Amino acid sequence: MIPMGEKKMTERQTRILNIISEEKKVEVIKLAELMNVTQVTIRKDLDFLESKGLIRRQHGTAELDAEDDITNRLAYHYYQKSLIAAQAAEMIENGEVVMIESGSCCTLLAEQIVQKRKNVTIITNSVYIANYIRPATSNNVVLLGGSLLMEPMVTVGPIMCQAATNFYVDKFYTGTDGFTPNGYFTGKDIMRVETIRVMSKQAKKTIILTESNKFSRQGTLAQFPADDVYAVYTDTKIPQNVREYLEEHNVVVNTVDTTKGREGK
Repeated sequence: MIPMGEKKMTERQTRILNIISEEKKVEVIKLAELMNVTQVTIRKDLDFLESKGLIRRQHGTAELDAEDDITNRLAYHYYQKSLIAAQAAEMIENGEVVMIESGSCCTLLAEQIVQKRKNVTIITNSVYIANYIRPATSNNVVLLGGSLLMEPMVTVGPIMCQAATNFYVDKFYTGTDGFTPNGYFTGKDIMRVETIRVMSKQAKKTIILTESNKFSRQGTLAQFPADDVYAVYTDTKIPQNVREYLEEHNVVVNTVDTTKGREGK
């Protein structure tokens, strides 16, 4: 992946990425017609998206990179996730030290930090995030070592857990794979779940970033109960009963309307 630098994605590029993520493969000619711009302009936009590792170009078409599941998840609903991440970034101040685990929304949160904040130290076990946000010239990145899970490119295990206990932070950001009716955030991989639990214990506040559809799913392993979570950042489609449950358990629920704006719908 080519370093992202400081360049931000334009509204048109975001719309193009959304179209590709929905249709999987789109011709350049069609994109030019949909965006009402020349094919030359579309090719420049696709060059940028490809440089970020989000798409792959082939013979007059653009498609998601099927060989990289992490990137596929990031590209899918990129616009919605970017809004969630942008809202979460508002509570981070210059000079803070935060922990961030892996996930699409968390990756975009880290990107927001390096674009909008200075002297923030990001402590992460995500090799993907560390690579995605480079060069973070005005901020600091601490990558926690350990055994590497090739998918989703995070470090786990005793070495990583020991490394995490050397830090104490105000905020820890993570995603989730699901939510149970009795109020537990859940995961799928036992090593990763244990890692998230350890990182959470090193923070005063655990904060979940996720799309609302995760609240209709259930993972196989309990990460932690809602009582251990300070806040959730999601979209307005979060089920009302889930929102009420979280708020009853003193979780601050922050929502953003992802149905309007740059997607042109």
